[in-house]
Amino acid sequence: MSDLPDLPALPVTFRPGRTRAVLLTAGVAIFVVITVIALLLEQLGPGERMSFVFTGALLSCVLLLLSRPKVVADESGVTVVNIVGKRRLEWAEIVQVNLRPGDPWVFLNLSDGSSLPALGIQPGIAKQRAIEDARTLRALAEARSIGDPETHQG
Repeated sequence: MSDLPDLPALPVTFRPGRTRAVLLTAGVAIFVVITVIALLLEQLGPGERMSFVFTGALLSCVLLLLSRPKVVADESGVTVVNIVGKRRLEWAEIVQVNLRPGDPWVFLNLSDGSSLPALGIQPGIAKQRAIEDARTLRALAEARSIGDPETHQG
């Protein structure tokens, strides 16, 4: 078990922090700028102003959805929250945690033969952090799926 990273105390949440900060900041800025423009343009009527504000709110909501992904690991399993979906997995359902070079995010290979993207760990802005998070999630999955991480080497 010496080649596995130290396991964190559970529950632990993995999310792309820098990406999330950029998206949320941009969402607020876009909404504020479009709303201020709508209020400052004197030739606009009330309906047109509302359409500006609605457009700003819509763009901000899209950025909020893009900032939603996370992976939460606890004693009983993993919750994967992607842009519009959420899925709860037991540890035994996770066969393998993959983050290969060039992958946009982690993929979880599941016991039913399917693969689930986990957008909460993505190497976009913080590549090294994503690699560390993927290794930690892999170690947690190996340690908890059967209870003996030595049987899961590879």
